[in-house]
Amino acid sequence: MNDPLLVNDLHSELNATRVARILTPSGLAEITAAVHAARAAGAQLSLSGGRHAMGGQQFGTGTWLLDLRRHAAVHHFDSERGLITADAGIQWPALMAVCVAAPASAHGVRWGIRQKQTGADRLTLGGSLAANVHGRGLRLPPIVGDVEAFTLVPADGVPRRCTRTENSDLFRLAIGGYGMFGIIADVTLRLAPRVPVQRSVEIITLDELVRVPEERDTADWLFGDFQYSIDEHSPDFLHRGVFSAYRRTDEPPPEAPQKQLRESDWVDLLALAHTDRAKVFEVYSGYYRSTHGQRYWSDTHQLSIYPDHYHAALDERFQSPCRCSEMITELYVPRAALHEFMTRAAERLRSGATPVIYGTVRLIERDTETLLAWAREPWACVIFNLHCEHTPAGLALAADAFRALIDIALSLGGSYYLTYHRWATRAQVEAAHPRFREFLAEKIIRDPTELFTSDWYRHHRELFAP
Repeated sequence: MNDPLLVNDLHSELNATRVARILTPSGLAEITAAVHAARAAGAQLSLSGGRHAMGGQQFGTGTWLLDLRRHAAVHHFDSERGLITADAGIQWPALMAVCVAAPASAHGVRWGIRQKQTGADRLTLGGSLAANVHGRGLRLPPIVGDVEAFTLVPADGVPRRCTRTENSDLFRLAIGGYGMFGIIADVTLRLAPRVPVQRSVEIITLDELVRVPEERDTADWLFGDFQYSIDEHSPDFLHRGVFSAYRRTDEPPPEAPQKQLRESDWVDLLALAHTDRAKVFEVYSGYYRSTHGQRYWSDTHQLSIYPDHYHAALDERFQSPCRCSEMITELYVPRAALHEFMTRAAERLRSGATPVIYGTVRLIERDTETLLAWAREPWACVIFNLHCEHTPAGLALAADAFRALIDIALSLGGSYYLTYHRWATRAQVEAAHPRFREFLAEKIIRDPTELFTSDWYRHHRELFAP
C-alpha cells in the first residue's frame, strides 16, 4: 500500500522514514508561516529538496517535512555583474536554462553557472548549499565560493540576509550546515562567463592526475575528472583510468547533435559493472575516447544522466533475492598521498565482497569560509560507489568497508564527506571533522528547541552525547 508519509532517498533507498506531515510551501511568506505553525504546534521540521542525500539529512522521523521543490522562482538576473537570485527550491537544470536564455551584458558577456554537483542534476540550490557541494573544476573550492548572499529563515521565523559581512556567522554555519540552522529561502549565486570548451580524453595513472594542476594552465583547462578501473582482478585496479578534461577553446559547439550516452546506455553500463568489471572499463573508456575533441559550453557540459531507481530494474534483470543498491562514500587525502591511499584501498576492496561499481577522482581546492568545512586542504577527492545488498549481512559488509576506507584516509591526514552515510564511528567523525563539537554547540545556541532536525542530526547528537 502506498504511504504518502513514507519518504526515502532516490539513490540508496536505505532511508525509509515516516514523517508526520508533508508541507510544500512556495514563497517566503508560506515558508515563514510554516516555521511559526510548527513552533506553535510543538512540532519539528525537516527540510527536503531533490532527495538525493543518503545520510538522512533531509528526513526526520515524525517531523513535518518541508518539501521545497515548489519554491523555485527566479527573482533577478544581473547581466552586468554576473549574479542570479533564485528560490532555494529550484533545481539545477531549471536554473541553468534561465542563464542560457538570459541576455548578454553590455560588453557581450553571457553567463552560466560556475559549477554544480556531479552525477545527479535534480538537486535543489538550497540542498546544494546545505551540503556545500562541489563539481569537477580543476581549481575550484566547494560551492560556498560561488555564493554572494542568501536569505535564511532561522528558528525564530524572522528572515535574515546572510553575506560575508552581514550575519556572517549564519553564512558560515548554514552553508555546509545540513539544514540545521534554518531554511535557506533564496540564493544569490555568482556566475561565470559561458565559454566553449573542448573535451580531451586520455588514459592516465593516478600519478599523472595529481600533476595536472601544476603541468597544465588551469586558466584554460577548466574541468576534469578521472574514472578509475574497477576490475579488482587487474593490476590497474583503482590506479589507471579515463581522464576527461575540458579546455577553453575559441570554437563554439556545433549545432548538430554530438555523440552522447542515452539513459538506457547508462543502465546497460551499470549492469555490466555488476557482471564484468573488466569489460565495462573497456566499453566505457572506448566510448569516451570516441568523444575526444567534442566541444561543449562550460556550464551545460556539467549536466549528466542519473536514472532514478535504476537498481530496481537491475535487481529484476539479475533476479536478485533481495533489494540492492549502490552506496556512495567520498574520501579526501592530500594529493601527494593519493597513490598510497588507493594502493591500500585496493588491498581492502580487492576481495570483491563489496564490489566497486563506479568510481571517480576529482581535485578540490580549500574552503576557508564555512565552520564545518570538509575541504580543509587542496584534496584529492575519491568517490566509491559500492554494491550493497539490503540485508543485515550486506549492510554490515558495506559499513565495515566504509569505516575501513575512512581509517585509511585518516591515517594519511585525510577526511570524508558527511553527506552519504552514518556509518562512521565517533572517533572517525572527530578526527575527520575536528569542529563537529563546535557545530553541535552552535546548533543548540541558535536553535535550542531543535525546531530543525533530521535523523542525521539525531544520530550525531546521540553519537556525541556524554
